[in-house]
Amino acid sequence: MKEITEEDIQAMANEVFSAMEKRSTLEEMQLMHEAFRYAREAHRNQKRKTGEPYIIHPIAVARIVAEELQLDAATVCAAFLHDVVEDTPTTIEKISELFGKDVAFLVHVVTKQKKTSYAMSKQLDNFKQMLDSMHYDIRAILIKLADRLHNMRTLESMRPDKQMKIAGETDYFYAPLANRLGLYTIKIELENLSFKYRCPQWYFKIRDLIEKDQKLDETRMNTFNDTVDKILKDNGIKYKREVAYKQPYNIWRKMKTQNEDYEHLECRHFTRIVFPNDMYMSDKNMVLKIYSLLTDKFKERPNSIINYIDLPKQNGYQAFHTQLLSDYGVWEEVHIQSERMRKKTMLGYLFDSGQREIDITKWLNDFRAVLKDVAENAIQEGDDNNFFIESVRASFYNDDIQVYTPDGKAILLPKGSSAIDFAFNVHTDIGMHAKYAKINGHLASVRTRLKRGDCVEIGTDPDIWPNETWRDSAKSYKALRNIHMYLDQQPKGEFVRCPRCHPIPGEEVIGFILPTNITMVHRRDCQDAISQASQQGDSIIAVDYKEEPNKVYPATITAKAVDRQHLLSDIIDSISNKLHLSIDMLHTVTEDEIVTCTVKFFVHSSNELNTIINSILDIPDVDEVSCHTE
Repeated sequence: MKEITEEDIQAMANEVFSAMEKRSTLEEMQLMHEAFRYAREAHRNQKRKTGEPYIIHPIAVARIVAEELQLDAATVCAAFLHDVVEDTPTTIEKISELFGKDVAFLVHVVTKQKKTSYAMSKQLDNFKQMLDSMHYDIRAILIKLADRLHNMRTLESMRPDKQMKIAGETDYFYAPLANRLGLYTIKIELENLSFKYRCPQWYFKIRDLIEKDQKLDETRMNTFNDTVDKILKDNGIKYKREVAYKQPYNIWRKMKTQNEDYEHLECRHFTRIVFPNDMYMSDKNMVLKIYSLLTDKFKERPNSIINYIDLPKQNGYQAFHTQLLSDYGVWEEVHIQSERMRKKTMLGYLFDSGQREIDITKWLNDFRAVLKDVAENAIQEGDDNNFFIESVRASFYNDDIQVYTPDGKAILLPKGSSAIDFAFNVHTDIGMHAKYAKINGHLASVRTRLKRGDCVEIGTDPDIWPNETWRDSAKSYKALRNIHMYLDQQPKGEFVRCPRCHPIPGEEVIGFILPTNITMVHRRDCQDAISQASQQGDSIIAVDYKEEPNKVYPATITAKAVDRQHLLSDIIDSISNKLHLSIDMLHTVTEDEIVTCTVKFFVHSSNELNTIINSILDIPDVDEVSCHTE
């Protein structure tokens, strides 16, 4: 590693000052220089895990605050100083004396408070401290986001258990917060850095597949985009165009939610067209003009339009999405945005007023109401706040949907909520005894996911109570809290294997020591593991999860193939005869010469499961195989 000199450090700080010159007064510039000099001296004898001078980190955080978030001088000062109270003898009072109350407040909020005991866990208390600060000043949480972003960018030097802890916090708390604030670019980077350290095998596998795609797609994409360029230029449209490949985490998430393998996942990249704002034409009219020109040449995929201009995402994202058929017979996804929309994607709520002010009044008002509700319930019912972060995350870090009672009352729920959430948000007693739902007049399970505009009615039964399956079906604070409280009061058995992710030997796993001193084993991509890592990171341990000769685990595969004679016997042979594994269930459906075959059997390890999958994929006429463990 190249030695970092004093001149190098000064040059890095100068980049921050250069970014601030155009929007700062002389007095503000002087204050930022003084904050840097003070932090540099305070951290002079400290090193990072990488061996670099510690001051490199505050400079990097200040640069993110100045360049990527475009915040004010006081926030940049606080970014330079954000670790001096926690890591040096400096006091908040001294910061206030030298740099003013505004800077001191921001430094105080981002400083972890040292306590002999914590109301929740150390991690949760720190989160709560930051979230409470949003009552007064959103800039503090943005410094913390910048701090986390730089820590994630330099996480490689940490031990694997620390990487998992920090990555879990990031995926569980900071990335969703960035999304809710509309900081889409930061959200994407945080998600992918977290994914890289939580599940490195998956991350690098998908990254390599994306790089392979880019090479294979080059000719086709050049042809498509050359045609797009000619159409727009011939019609006098000023624009910028780029091809963007979706990131590994985004691809992995789509593979999981759509139950598809990489090769069968559509729209792994898109073409973005960004046009300058026109004082003579509205953004929407310019979007429609570009859309009209493109669809005069290319066929449009039916029902592919997503209009985020008239109906922006909850975080403020605006764009017009559609899919066009290229000359190669491939549907190409196209996103059309104005420069204003694109900048808003970068800065989110920081861009709302057109300057550096921040307008998230409604979001903060709603946020305060839930904090108050959480606190009141904790006082009234003696809750230990274990669900504080889960409550806030569920209520505010997802997009919202609005559904209705039969008499027309609107109920606002987090996106992905089920009829269970609806029931609890109508009344706790209805939720506790919910037996069935009628959604738009049709009978449905209470675990059914709701869509925007659904009309929902809940049927109850006094003999019905929450069960374990409800935990994964609930999204809202009220439902989660009541379900967890009820189930946690029930007698518990001893578990060693996570009942949600069902890990098997050979997979990437991580362990958590439970209060009973039993180790719970999770797959590294398990949402429960991510949640636990963000709240009880000190309980993480490495696990040597080995195959045991006499221990098997249920697994289910679904194969899709072109029908032919002996196809089914070839699939059975791959499982039963070649590996001598027991088949528990076999189900086939044939429609228009396409066979879908589902087989449930038992395996000893993930390697054995992968062997079966590869063996079945090698069978003639088999096109795809998906699987899950139980």
